[in-house]
Amino acid sequence: MEIEIKFKVNFDEIKKKIEALGAHFSHFEEQEDVYFKVPRPKLLRVRTINNLSEYYITYKEIKDERNEEFYEIEFKVEDFQKAVEMFKGLGYEVEAVVKKKRWIYKLNDVTFELNRVEKAGDFLDIEVIAEDPEEAKRKIWEVAKKLGLKEEDVEPRLYIELVNE
Repeated sequence: MEIEIKFKVNFDEIKKKIEALGAHFSHFEEQEDVYFKVPRPKLLRVRTINNLSEYYITYKEIKDERNEEFYEIEFKVEDFQKAVEMFKGLGYEVEAVVKKKRWIYKLNDVTFELNRVEKAGDFLDIEVIAEDPEEAKRKIWEVAKKLGLKEEDVEPRLYIELVNE
């Protein structure tokens, strides 16, 4: 299960703190996500990672009220535009397009996704893949506190909600 907590952050400050923690920079992604209207708690998107020429279809199911626990199925496809057109052809309407620049750092089993989201601002997603959601959240909060992040920094809304405001 994917467990992730999103924080509203000051980009430059948090980047320095992540690096000072000893996390190593993995890679950079320039993403565009096309989300389709499906009933919550489900999410359906097609993603392009422009700078890597990678394309994915992702189905997520939100497992909690704070948008922190997700069941996820994701797989690569060969053509972003054809995947989008297929869902439109099946009658799915676009709910939102989320564009972001993402810097990815890793520290052991913790992933830091530092995001600059068009029309929404700067965010840090701290993610752990684990069977036990409570253990994963404990790990996330352990590193979040080391970064100086607090409960009031948490952004529980989804990116699609933030860009559609």
